[in-house]
Amino acid sequence: MAPTIKSYTVLPLNIPRTPAFPKTTTHAIYLQPHAPKILTEEDSRSLFLVNIPIDSTPAHIRGIIGDLLGAAGRVEDVHFEGEKRKPIPSTDVVAVGSSNKKRKRGHEDSSIEFDEALPEVWDRPLHRSGSTAIVVFVDAKSAEAVLKAIRKIHKSGKTNKFPTWGAGIESKVPQLGSSRYINHHELRFPDVHTLQMNVDAYMTVFNSKEEQKKREDARKRNMPDEDGFVTVTRGGRTGPARREDVEEKRIEMEAREEKKRKELEGKGFYRFQVREKRKQEQGELIKQFEEDKRRIEKLREIRGRKGKV
Repeated sequence: MAPTIKSYTVLPLNIPRTPAFPKTTTHAIYLQPHAPKILTEEDSRSLFLVNIPIDSTPAHIRGIIGDLLGAAGRVEDVHFEGEKRKPIPSTDVVAVGSSNKKRKRGHEDSSIEFDEALPEVWDRPLHRSGSTAIVVFVDAKSAEAVLKAIRKIHKSGKTNKFPTWGAGIESKVPQLGSSRYINHHELRFPDVHTLQMNVDAYMTVFNSKEEQKKREDARKRNMPDEDGFVTVTRGGRTGPARREDVEEKRIEMEAREEKKRKELEGKGFYRFQVREKRKQEQGELIKQFEEDKRRIEKLREIRGRKGKV
């Protein structure tokens, strides 16, 4: 197997036999320095891995790094493809009761933050074939040392020197096969105590958010807007707005209307419009009067002719 392919360094792994596949085989991982489009501080001490085994865990990655360098402690963190990064802990948040419930300090109306994600029903994840991972080391020298160690093994030609996948960590990771599905079945049906704790935590957050919403609605109902109107929210009003605020908004609205009226009168547009409208109405009345007068005269002429006959 070639030691490099393009910019990747090839790391063959010895896969031991299992009850499902009773033959030893080899699996290749491809490594290169991590160089994403958006750079971060970790890139200079990180390696990008391609084609990791589907049953990869951080313990597996630390194990093969330990075989290559002789010290697995040089690995700071491992990020798998599609995995959410762990949030950076904040000094403004303290745990309350358990790690899933948090409370902000320094504010009277602070609500409890709760991780509303559903509980895990698998004891370990499996990855799709050909997945990638990012290994972050404690320093850049450790990342370079891994690549040098792999090239050194290739140069020596001793294939038995390549790491064995999963060696020495059998007791550190959950087992696959039947044990995995038995644990999955048990995790799907938690005990009553654990279930009650999750329900109580969820309802605590729900009630807290409901109370916060009620306080916000009450504030809106008692505070008129810039036009003097009071917002009507779901549930109706719990109390009238303050008389001083309503009176202040009323005076402000009257002043605004008076200003608009004076602007229109100052331009002469409003008076001209009224004058033209009055002339139009008078013309319509005169026109209607003349038509009625001619119609009456015609009726008189018709009646006079009938009387002579």
